[in-house]
Amino acid sequence: MSSVSLDGAPALPPARDIPSTFMESFRSWWAAGEKEAASSEERLLRYFDRSATQSLLSLFLSRRLPFFLSGSSTPPSPTDGLVTVHSERVPLLKPKHYLNTLAIRSTAPSPHAPPPAVLLHGYGAGLGFFFLNFPTLAQWAGTHGTSVYAVDWLGMGRSARVPFRVRAKRGDIAGRVYEAESFFVDSLEEWRERAGLEKMTLIGHSLGAYFSTIYALRYPQRVHKLVLLSPAGVPRDPNATVLSREMLDRQVTGEDGAVAADSLRVAALEQEQQAEKRKESFGRRLFTHLWEEGWSPFQVVRSSLFWGPMLVGKYSSRRFGALNEDETRDMHNYIMNITLAKGSGEYCISHILAPGAHARMPLVDRISELKIPISFVYGEHDWMDPRGGVTSIDNLKAAGNERARMYIVPRAGHHVYLDNAKAVNKLLLKELNE
Repeated sequence: MSSVSLDGAPALPPARDIPSTFMESFRSWWAAGEKEAASSEERLLRYFDRSATQSLLSLFLSRRLPFFLSGSSTPPSPTDGLVTVHSERVPLLKPKHYLNTLAIRSTAPSPHAPPPAVLLHGYGAGLGFFFLNFPTLAQWAGTHGTSVYAVDWLGMGRSARVPFRVRAKRGDIAGRVYEAESFFVDSLEEWRERAGLEKMTLIGHSLGAYFSTIYALRYPQRVHKLVLLSPAGVPRDPNATVLSREMLDRQVTGEDGAVAADSLRVAALEQEQQAEKRKESFGRRLFTHLWEEGWSPFQVVRSSLFWGPMLVGKYSSRRFGALNEDETRDMHNYIMNITLAKGSGEYCISHILAPGAHARMPLVDRISELKIPISFVYGEHDWMDPRGGVTSIDNLKAAGNERARMYIVPRAGHHVYLDNAKAVNKLLLKELNE
């Protein structure tokens, strides 16, 4: 007989260990698929700790989202708590197009509620990456009578893996960029219509921050505020841009609060980036160059077949090794399953970004059209260039928008929301309550 958890949802078995041998990697590869991807996402959303010594009651109380139900579960009663949390596929207009969505809704919606918040992940990631931020945001939604959503971009995470095509010729940079951006922002607009939202606060990370800004430029009447976490594609100077360190950085963590970005902190971050740039080996330059040119790292993993889970394990163990053992294992299984899924939206990268992770059409030259509040957030050890944020704020102010600011989060890298979740959660509450 299968076991069930305290709230009646089927109990999930623990995630597989990160493989260290070929046979372990083969078994993980063989088991991968949509069903396993759904389970790996659900593990991230359910538990803080699954130690064998926990009682059922303490297990329930340790849940990140106590009222989370997967898409196959019966929606909860409004009396269960301050919020309902539900995973669902939101269908789009085209057949077989849908966006995987986590919906956190207040059980007592207020007519005076602030606009809902929508979290949007970065390149090749998924909504599960925000698992340490959801509890705080769920509490905010419940106490303010509003909603929080997290959405997988079309062609990424657990959203539909539909063909990604750009018809513009290679030399037509503006055409290529527009088509690639449209693939993502038009599907987000369809999702907004289906969700029935009038206005949203968009919280985007990395490439998700880039697309959030493009969405705001195309649909300004639909965006209340932008919170850009380590945004990609901001600066225009390729010589000032550090090649992507995503595959090589180790996780740094901390709990100090975010601080306003002054010239000294920005200069310190830039000096660290330049030092890293000088250390780059030929192989490292080649790898990141191929990535930015469109040689997707996920394509490399899929091509390695049975070795793929081991390759993902090396990345997840290094990049998220500062999480506890269960969280690191859960992150690995989640990343592995969405990486092994059919390639789709990941192929946007060479159309949006040129080698070196700088945009072909930088946001710094486009963002001044926006009249809404915008906050730039960088990690103290980020590899995204903060000078782009500084210049963007100057451009916004020159255009009459005085509601732009920038923060540096101590002891955090590019995944600032995970590396120092406590500080970022405080910052998000501050931004959402203003």
